[in-house]
Amino acid sequence: MTDRLEILKTCKAELYSAVICDTLDSLGLRSQTVAPGLAPLAEDMTIFGYARVGLFMPIYHDDAEVNVYEHEIALVDDLKPGEVPIISCNGNLDIAPWGELLSTRAQVLESAGCITDGCVRDVAMIRDMGFPVFSGGRNPVDTKYRGKMMWYDVPCVIGGVLVNSGDMVVADHDGIVVIPSERVEEVVAGALEKVRSENTVRDELRAGSSLAEVFKKHGIL
Repeated sequence: MTDRLEILKTCKAELYSAVICDTLDSLGLRSQTVAPGLAPLAEDMTIFGYARVGLFMPIYHDDAEVNVYEHEIALVDDLKPGEVPIISCNGNLDIAPWGELLSTRAQVLESAGCITDGCVRDVAMIRDMGFPVFSGGRNPVDTKYRGKMMWYDVPCVIGGVLVNSGDMVVADHDGIVVIPSERVEEVVAGALEKVRSENTVRDELRAGSSLAEVFKKHGIL
């Protein structure tokens, strides 16, 4: 199997969410795009990586037995290069499960970024670090007393899409797309073929060809 990091390197150089979405559609995978609403902390942030799922639930107190940070610490400390924490809060915007200290540790471990449907805090510091984060909003509150990661490396749904650890995630200006782990090489190969064909189409359009002409010739629009 092709090295996972080599695949990411190729994707970063040539691909983007729209062409991956089109390729997924062509393979019958038409429910892989996260619903609009999760936004990057800065416009130039993009993510190409492999999911590591963490699943939060609400709580309303904290004590020694709750041990509120145990699973979150374990997940982040176990990140491998190119992996992306996918922090599922079931759309709960009352907590900020991600902040600057977690970003610092993840960046040291060469994580590719973080995606959460919860909120994020320490936004200015994370921007300054250049660590890519997409979130459902911003909120200064800690998860302590409010939420706990109960499981990690289990399936979750985020923005209407089922995500498993090991799936590839691509996030950019257009949105977030999830490629099931068992289809990554197939989808990437198809997307590369499509984007290279689109480059030819673009050149022909710039040379004066009509949309009708290039679509008849290449079947791409």
